[in-house]
Amino acid sequence: MSAESTPEPGIPEAGTKGPGRRSRGRRRKAPGKGRRALLVTAWTAAGILVLGGTGVGYLYFKLNGNLKTVDINQALGTDRPTKVDNGSENILVLGSDSRSGSNKKLGGGVDDGSARSDTAMIIHVYKGHKKAAVVSIPRDTLIDRPSCTDAQGTTHSAATGVMFNSAYSTGGAACAVKTVESVTGIRMDHYLEVDFSGFQKLVDELGGVEVTTTKAIDDRESHLDLKAGTHTLNGKQALGLVRTRHGVGDGSDLGRIQLQQAFVKALIDQVKQVGVFTSPKKLYDLADTATKTVTTDSDIGSVNSLIGFANGLKSISSKNMHMVTMPVEYDPANPNRVIVAEAKAKLVWKALKNDAPIPASATKGTATGQAKGVVTS
Repeated sequence: MSAESTPEPGIPEAGTKGPGRRSRGRRRKAPGKGRRALLVTAWTAAGILVLGGTGVGYLYFKLNGNLKTVDINQALGTDRPTKVDNGSENILVLGSDSRSGSNKKLGGGVDDGSARSDTAMIIHVYKGHKKAAVVSIPRDTLIDRPSCTDAQGTTHSAATGVMFNSAYSTGGAACAVKTVESVTGIRMDHYLEVDFSGFQKLVDELGGVEVTTTKAIDDRESHLDLKAGTHTLNGKQALGLVRTRHGVGDGSDLGRIQLQQAFVKALIDQVKQVGVFTSPKKLYDLADTATKTVTTDSDIGSVNSLIGFANGLKSISSKNMHMVTMPVEYDPANPNRVIVAEAKAKLVWKALKNDAPIPASATKGTATGQAKGVVTS
Protein backbone atom coordinates (compact mmCIF):
# COMPACT_ATOMS: atom_id res chain seq x y z
CA MET A 1 0.00 0.00 0.00
CA SER A 2 1.16 3.54 -0.23
CA ALA A 3 2.99 5.57 2.35
CA GLU A 4 1.28 6.37 5.59
CA SER A 5 -1.04 9.33 5.61
CA THR A 6 -1.36 11.58 8.59
CA PRO A 7 -4.51 13.66 8.93
CA GLU A 8 -3.64 17.25 8.38
CA PRO A 9 -5.12 20.16 10.26
CA GLY A 10 -8.02 21.94 8.69
CA ILE A 11 -9.36 19.04 6.68
CA PRO A 12 -12.51 20.37 5.06
CA GLU A 13 -15.84 19.08 6.29
CA ALA A 14 -17.06 16.17 4.23
CA GLY A 15 -20.33 17.81 3.66
CA THR A 16 -20.65 19.22 0.23
CA LYS A 17 -22.22 16.26 -1.41
CA GLY A 18 -21.26 13.52 0.75
CA PRO A 19 -22.76 12.09 3.79
CA GLY A 20 -26.06 11.30 2.30
CA ARG A 21 -24.96 7.84 3.27
CA ARG A 22 -25.00 6.24 6.63
CA SER A 23 -21.83 6.32 8.56
CA ARG A 24 -20.25 3.31 10.01
CA GLY A 25 -19.65 3.18 13.44
CA ARG A 26 -21.78 3.86 16.32
CA ARG A 27 -19.02 3.51 18.84
CA ARG A 28 -19.94 0.74 21.11
CA LYS A 29 -16.80 -0.13 22.86
CA ALA A 30 -14.40 -2.00 20.83
CA PRO A 31 -14.93 -4.27 17.92
CA GLY A 32 -13.95 -7.60 16.73
CA LYS A 33 -13.16 -9.25 13.52
CA GLY A 34 -10.21 -10.74 11.80
CA ARG A 35 -8.40 -11.55 8.72
CA ARG A 36 -10.82 -14.27 8.01
CA ALA A 37 -13.92 -12.24 8.14
CA LEU A 38 -12.70 -10.21 5.24
CA LEU A 39 -16.16 -9.90 3.96
CA VAL A 40 -16.78 -7.78 6.98
CA THR A 41 -13.72 -5.68 6.44
CA ALA A 42 -14.42 -5.18 2.78
CA TRP A 43 -18.02 -4.26 3.48
CA THR A 44 -16.96 -1.90 6.24
CA ALA A 45 -14.16 -0.31 4.26
CA ALA A 46 -16.39 0.30 1.28
CA GLY A 47 -19.09 1.76 3.45
CA ILE A 48 -16.71 4.13 5.20
CA LEU A 49 -15.64 5.49 1.85
CA VAL A 50 -19.23 6.32 1.04
CA LEU A 51 -19.32 8.66 4.01
CA GLY A 52 -16.94 11.26 2.76
CA GLY A 53 -15.62 10.43 -0.65
CA THR A 54 -17.25 13.20 -2.63
CA GLY A 55 -16.83 16.92 -2.62
CA VAL A 56 -13.36 17.11 -1.08
CA GLY A 57 -10.56 17.06 -3.61
CA TYR A 58 -7.77 16.86 -1.05
CA LEU A 59 -9.28 13.78 0.56
CA TYR A 60 -9.87 12.15 -2.79
CA PHE A 61 -6.24 12.30 -3.87
CA LYS A 62 -4.93 11.36 -0.45
CA LEU A 63 -7.21 8.33 -0.08
CA ASN A 64 -6.89 7.35 -3.72
CA GLY A 65 -3.13 7.06 -3.20
CA ASN A 66 -3.69 4.53 -0.41
CA LEU A 67 -5.46 1.97 -2.57
CA LYS A 68 -3.62 -1.06 -3.90
CA THR A 69 -5.03 -2.74 -6.99
CA VAL A 70 -4.56 -5.88 -9.07
CA ASP A 71 -5.48 -5.99 -12.75
CA ILE A 72 -7.30 -9.32 -12.72
CA ASN A 73 -8.70 -8.92 -16.24
CA GLN A 74 -5.28 -8.44 -17.79
CA ALA A 75 -3.73 -11.31 -15.85
CA LEU A 76 -6.47 -13.81 -16.71
CA GLY A 77 -7.23 -12.73 -20.25
CA THR A 78 -10.24 -14.16 -22.06
CA ASP A 79 -10.10 -17.75 -20.78
CA ARG A 80 -12.80 -17.17 -18.20
CA PRO A 81 -16.48 -17.96 -17.66
CA THR A 82 -18.84 -15.69 -19.56
CA LYS A 83 -20.36 -12.85 -17.60
CA VAL A 84 -24.06 -13.47 -17.02
CA ASP A 85 -25.81 -10.19 -17.70
CA ASN A 86 -28.81 -10.50 -15.38
CA GLY A 87 -28.20 -7.58 -13.04
CA SER A 88 -26.35 -9.64 -10.41
CA GLU A 89 -22.71 -9.36 -9.31
CA ASN A 90 -20.21 -11.88 -7.96
CA ILE A 91 -17.41 -10.69 -5.70
CA LEU A 92 -14.54 -12.80 -4.38
CA VAL A 93 -13.41 -11.62 -0.96
CA LEU A 94 -10.15 -13.01 0.44
CA GLY A 95 -8.33 -12.58 3.72
CA SER A 96 -4.57 -13.04 3.52
CA ASP A 97 -2.55 -14.44 6.40
CA SER A 98 0.95 -13.17 5.74
CA ARG A 99 3.14 -13.67 8.83
CA SER A 100 5.49 -10.83 7.93
CA GLY A 101 5.60 -7.28 9.29
CA SER A 102 2.90 -6.25 11.74
CA ASN A 103 0.96 -9.41 10.93
CA LYS A 104 3.56 -11.66 12.56
CA LYS A 105 2.85 -10.66 16.15
CA LEU A 106 -0.89 -10.87 15.52
CA GLY A 107 -1.06 -14.24 13.87
CA GLY A 108 1.86 -16.12 15.35
CA GLY A 109 3.28 -18.87 13.24
CA VAL A 110 6.35 -18.82 11.05
CA ASP A 111 7.36 -15.91 8.86
CA ASP A 112 8.17 -17.84 5.70
CA GLY A 113 7.74 -14.83 3.43
CA SER A 114 4.51 -16.17 1.94
CA ALA A 115 0.84 -15.46 2.40
CA ARG A 116 -2.24 -17.64 2.11
CA SER A 117 -5.93 -17.00 1.68
CA ASP A 118 -7.27 -18.32 4.96
CA THR A 119 -10.69 -16.85 4.30
CA ALA A 120 -12.51 -16.97 1.00
CA MET A 121 -16.08 -15.88 0.44
CA ILE A 122 -18.04 -15.49 -2.78
CA ILE A 123 -20.63 -12.74 -2.39
CA HIS A 124 -23.45 -12.99 -4.89
CA VAL A 125 -25.41 -9.73 -4.99
CA TYR A 126 -28.82 -10.38 -6.47
CA LYS A 127 -30.45 -8.17 -9.08
CA GLY A 128 -31.79 -5.04 -7.40
CA HIS A 129 -29.04 -5.16 -4.75
CA LYS A 130 -31.46 -5.80 -1.87
CA LYS A 131 -30.18 -9.22 -0.88
CA ALA A 132 -27.07 -11.37 -1.18
CA ALA A 133 -25.85 -14.93 -0.88
CA VAL A 134 -22.45 -15.60 0.68
CA VAL A 135 -20.64 -18.88 0.01
CA SER A 136 -17.58 -19.61 2.15
CA ILE A 137 -14.89 -21.83 0.61
CA PRO A 138 -12.97 -23.89 3.21
CA ARG A 139 -9.23 -23.31 2.98
CA ASP A 140 -8.59 -27.05 3.49
CA THR A 141 -10.61 -28.13 0.45
CA LEU A 142 -8.62 -30.34 -1.92
CA ILE A 143 -9.08 -29.10 -5.48
CA ASP A 144 -7.46 -29.24 -8.91
CA ARG A 145 -5.76 -25.89 -9.38
CA PRO A 146 -5.68 -24.68 -13.00
CA SER A 147 -2.68 -23.22 -14.73
CA CYS A 148 -2.68 -19.47 -14.15
CA THR A 149 -0.68 -16.33 -14.77
CA ASP A 150 -0.10 -13.98 -11.87
CA ALA A 151 -0.18 -10.19 -11.95
CA GLN A 152 3.57 -10.06 -12.69
CA GLY A 153 3.15 -12.20 -15.82
CA THR A 154 4.59 -15.43 -14.39
CA THR A 155 2.74 -18.59 -15.40
CA HIS A 156 2.19 -21.30 -12.79
CA SER A 157 1.53 -24.90 -13.73
CA ALA A 158 -1.68 -26.69 -12.88
CA ALA A 159 -1.71 -28.97 -9.83
CA THR A 160 -3.98 -31.81 -8.74
CA GLY A 161 -5.29 -32.54 -5.25
CA VAL A 162 -3.89 -29.43 -3.56
CA MET A 163 -5.43 -27.28 -0.84
CA PHE A 164 -7.58 -24.42 -2.06
CA ASN A 165 -5.57 -21.75 -0.25
CA SER A 166 -2.43 -22.79 -2.15
CA ALA A 167 -3.77 -20.92 -5.18
CA TYR A 168 -3.16 -17.56 -3.52
CA SER A 169 0.24 -18.50 -2.11
CA THR A 170 1.28 -19.78 -5.55
CA GLY A 171 0.14 -16.94 -7.79
CA GLY A 172 -1.56 -14.28 -5.69
CA ALA A 173 -4.94 -12.73 -6.40
CA ALA A 174 -5.07 -13.64 -10.08
CA CYS A 175 -4.53 -17.34 -9.43
CA ALA A 176 -7.03 -17.30 -6.57
CA VAL A 177 -9.68 -15.81 -8.87
CA LYS A 178 -8.78 -18.27 -11.64
CA THR A 179 -9.14 -21.19 -9.25
CA VAL A 180 -12.51 -20.03 -7.92
CA GLU A 181 -13.80 -19.56 -11.46
CA SER A 182 -12.55 -23.04 -12.36
CA VAL A 183 -14.24 -24.66 -9.34
CA THR A 184 -17.55 -22.79 -9.72
CA GLY A 185 -17.86 -22.04 -13.41
CA ILE A 186 -18.88 -18.50 -12.39
CA ARG A 187 -17.09 -15.32 -13.42
CA MET A 188 -15.97 -13.09 -10.56
CA ASP A 189 -16.87 -9.48 -11.33
CA HIS A 190 -14.76 -8.02 -8.53
CA TYR A 191 -12.04 -8.91 -6.06
CA LEU A 192 -11.38 -7.59 -2.55
CA GLU A 193 -8.57 -8.60 -0.21
CA VAL A 194 -7.88 -7.66 3.40
CA ASP A 195 -5.00 -8.59 5.69
CA PHE A 196 -5.66 -9.16 9.36
CA SER A 197 -3.43 -6.45 10.85
CA GLY A 198 -5.29 -3.82 8.82
CA PHE A 199 -8.57 -5.35 9.85
CA GLN A 200 -7.75 -5.22 13.54
CA LYS A 201 -6.88 -1.54 13.33
CA LEU A 202 -10.02 -0.80 11.36
CA VAL A 203 -12.40 -2.44 13.79
CA ASP A 204 -10.67 -0.75 16.73
CA GLU A 205 -11.23 2.62 15.08
CA LEU A 206 -14.85 1.76 14.30
CA GLY A 207 -15.82 1.09 17.89
CA GLY A 208 -17.01 -2.27 19.19
CA VAL A 209 -18.89 -5.26 17.90
CA GLU A 210 -21.27 -6.87 20.32
CA VAL A 211 -21.68 -10.64 20.20
CA THR A 212 -23.05 -13.26 22.53
CA THR A 213 -21.24 -16.53 23.06
CA THR A 214 -23.40 -19.45 24.16
CA LYS A 215 -20.31 -21.37 25.26
CA ALA A 216 -16.93 -20.37 26.68
CA ILE A 217 -14.15 -20.12 24.08
CA ASP A 218 -10.55 -20.59 25.22
CA ASP A 219 -7.94 -20.91 22.48
CA ARG A 220 -4.34 -20.02 23.27
CA GLU A 221 -3.32 -20.27 19.64
CA SER A 222 -5.67 -17.47 18.63
CA HIS A 223 -5.17 -15.57 21.91
CA LEU A 224 -8.88 -15.73 22.74
CA ASP A 225 -10.50 -16.29 26.11
CA LEU A 226 -14.22 -15.53 26.30
CA LYS A 227 -16.69 -16.69 28.91
CA ALA A 228 -20.22 -17.55 27.87
CA GLY A 229 -22.23 -14.34 27.68
CA THR A 230 -22.42 -11.00 25.87
CA HIS A 231 -19.19 -9.24 24.92
CA THR A 232 -18.18 -6.09 23.10
CA LEU A 233 -15.08 -7.23 21.27
CA ASN A 234 -12.07 -5.09 20.44
CA GLY A 235 -9.98 -5.66 17.35
CA LYS A 236 -7.65 -8.18 18.94
CA GLN A 237 -10.51 -10.21 20.39
CA ALA A 238 -12.39 -10.13 17.11
CA LEU A 239 -9.31 -11.32 15.28
CA GLY A 240 -9.02 -14.16 17.75
CA LEU A 241 -12.67 -15.08 17.28
CA VAL A 242 -12.49 -15.43 13.53
CA ARG A 243 -9.19 -17.30 13.73
CA THR A 244 -10.10 -19.80 16.42
CA ARG A 245 -10.67 -23.41 15.48
CA HIS A 246 -9.40 -25.38 18.49
CA GLY A 247 -11.41 -23.56 21.13
CA VAL A 248 -14.88 -24.51 19.94
CA GLY A 249 -16.80 -27.12 17.95
CA ASP A 250 -14.83 -30.00 16.47
CA GLY A 251 -11.66 -27.95 15.94
CA SER A 252 -12.09 -27.88 12.17
CA ASP A 253 -11.90 -25.10 9.62
CA LEU A 254 -15.60 -25.69 8.97
CA GLY A 255 -16.39 -24.71 12.56
CA ARG A 256 -14.26 -21.61 12.20
CA ILE A 257 -16.24 -20.63 9.12
CA GLN A 258 -19.46 -20.84 11.15
CA LEU A 259 -17.97 -18.42 13.69
CA GLN A 260 -16.80 -16.10 10.92
CA GLN A 261 -20.22 -15.99 9.33
CA ALA A 262 -21.88 -15.20 12.66
CA PHE A 263 -19.38 -12.42 13.29
CA VAL A 264 -19.90 -10.97 9.81
CA LYS A 265 -23.60 -10.63 10.52
CA ALA A 266 -22.92 -8.99 13.89
CA LEU A 267 -20.60 -6.43 12.33
CA ILE A 268 -22.98 -5.63 9.50
CA ASP A 269 -25.80 -5.18 12.01
CA GLN A 270 -23.67 -2.71 13.93
CA VAL A 271 -22.72 -0.80 10.81
CA LYS A 272 -26.40 -0.40 9.99
CA GLN A 273 -26.96 1.29 13.36
CA VAL A 274 -24.24 3.86 12.91
CA GLY A 275 -25.21 7.54 12.82
CA VAL A 276 -23.55 10.22 10.73
CA PHE A 277 -20.18 11.21 12.13
CA THR A 278 -19.88 14.81 13.29
CA SER A 279 -16.07 14.85 13.34
CA PRO A 280 -14.35 15.39 9.98
CA LYS A 281 -11.08 14.15 11.48
CA LYS A 282 -12.67 10.93 12.69
CA LEU A 283 -14.24 10.41 9.31
CA TYR A 284 -10.89 10.93 7.64
CA ASP A 285 -9.06 8.56 10.00
CA LEU A 286 -11.53 5.78 9.28
CA ALA A 287 -11.41 6.30 5.52
CA ASP A 288 -7.61 6.48 5.63
CA THR A 289 -7.38 3.15 7.45
CA ALA A 290 -10.00 1.54 5.23
CA THR A 291 -8.25 2.44 1.99
CA LYS A 292 -4.93 1.19 3.35
CA THR A 293 -6.51 -2.08 4.43
CA VAL A 294 -8.02 -3.33 1.17
CA THR A 295 -6.62 -4.48 -2.15
CA THR A 296 -9.12 -4.42 -5.02
CA ASP A 297 -9.36 -5.34 -8.66
CA SER A 298 -8.49 -2.43 -10.92
CA ASP A 299 -12.12 -1.89 -11.95
CA ILE A 300 -12.96 -0.58 -8.47
CA GLY A 301 -9.45 0.61 -7.67
CA SER A 302 -10.25 4.27 -7.16
CA VAL A 303 -12.11 6.09 -4.42
CA ASN A 304 -14.95 7.08 -6.75
CA SER A 305 -15.32 3.54 -8.10
CA LEU A 306 -15.22 2.06 -4.61
CA ILE A 307 -17.87 4.53 -3.48
CA GLY A 308 -20.11 3.43 -6.33
CA PHE A 309 -19.45 -0.20 -5.46
CA ALA A 310 -20.28 0.40 -1.79
CA ASN A 311 -23.43 2.24 -2.79
CA GLY A 312 -24.67 -0.94 -4.38
CA LEU A 313 -24.21 -2.87 -1.14
CA LYS A 314 -25.46 -0.45 1.48
CA SER A 315 -29.09 -1.58 1.26
CA ILE A 316 -28.26 -5.20 2.10
CA SER A 317 -28.79 -6.06 5.76
CA SER A 318 -27.71 -9.23 7.56
CA LYS A 319 -31.31 -10.45 7.47
CA ASN A 320 -31.14 -10.39 3.68
CA MET A 321 -27.90 -12.36 3.50
CA HIS A 322 -28.03 -16.13 3.08
CA MET A 323 -24.69 -17.50 4.28
CA VAL A 324 -23.61 -21.07 3.50
CA THR A 325 -20.43 -23.08 3.20
CA MET A 326 -19.54 -24.68 -0.13
CA PRO A 327 -20.85 -28.26 0.09
CA VAL A 328 -17.98 -30.53 1.11
CA GLU A 329 -17.32 -33.96 2.56
CA TYR A 330 -14.44 -35.10 4.72
CA ASP A 331 -11.67 -36.70 2.68
CA PRO A 332 -11.71 -40.46 3.41
CA ALA A 333 -7.92 -40.50 3.12
CA ASN A 334 -7.32 -37.56 5.45
CA PRO A 335 -9.90 -36.35 8.01
CA ASN A 336 -8.07 -33.00 8.22
CA ARG A 337 -9.02 -32.22 4.62
CA VAL A 338 -12.32 -31.91 2.77
CA ILE A 339 -13.35 -32.53 -0.82
CA VAL A 340 -16.10 -30.88 -2.84
CA ALA A 341 -19.47 -32.65 -2.72
CA GLU A 342 -19.82 -32.21 -6.45
CA ALA A 343 -23.52 -32.93 -6.96
CA LYS A 344 -24.62 -30.60 -4.18
CA ALA A 345 -22.08 -27.91 -5.08
CA LYS A 346 -23.51 -27.84 -8.59
CA LEU A 347 -26.86 -26.86 -7.09
CA VAL A 348 -25.19 -23.85 -5.45
CA TRP A 349 -23.39 -22.72 -8.59
CA LYS A 350 -26.50 -23.21 -10.74
CA ALA A 351 -28.55 -21.06 -8.35
CA LEU A 352 -26.00 -18.24 -8.43
CA LYS A 353 -25.69 -18.35 -12.21
CA ASN A 354 -29.48 -18.03 -12.48
CA ASP A 355 -29.63 -15.32 -9.78
CA ALA A 356 -31.84 -17.66 -7.77
CA PRO A 357 -31.91 -18.57 -4.05
CA ILE A 358 -29.62 -21.38 -2.96
CA PRO A 359 -31.87 -24.38 -2.24
CA ALA A 360 -31.73 -25.95 1.23
CA SER A 361 -31.08 -29.32 -0.40
CA ALA A 362 -27.70 -28.05 -1.62
CA THR A 363 -26.18 -28.10 1.86
CA LYS A 364 -28.29 -30.76 3.57
CA GLY A 365 -26.20 -33.66 4.80
CA THR A 366 -22.83 -32.09 3.99
CA ALA A 367 -19.93 -31.74 6.44
CA THR A 368 -20.31 -29.07 9.12
CA GLY A 369 -18.05 -27.77 11.85
CA GLN A 370 -20.36 -28.13 14.86
CA ALA A 371 -19.92 -24.49 15.90
CA LYS A 372 -23.24 -23.16 14.66
CA GLY A 373 -25.02 -21.09 17.29
CA VAL A 374 -21.94 -20.65 19.48
CA VAL A 375 -21.80 -16.98 18.48
CA THR A 376 -24.91 -14.87 17.98
CA SER A 377 -25.52 -11.14 17.51
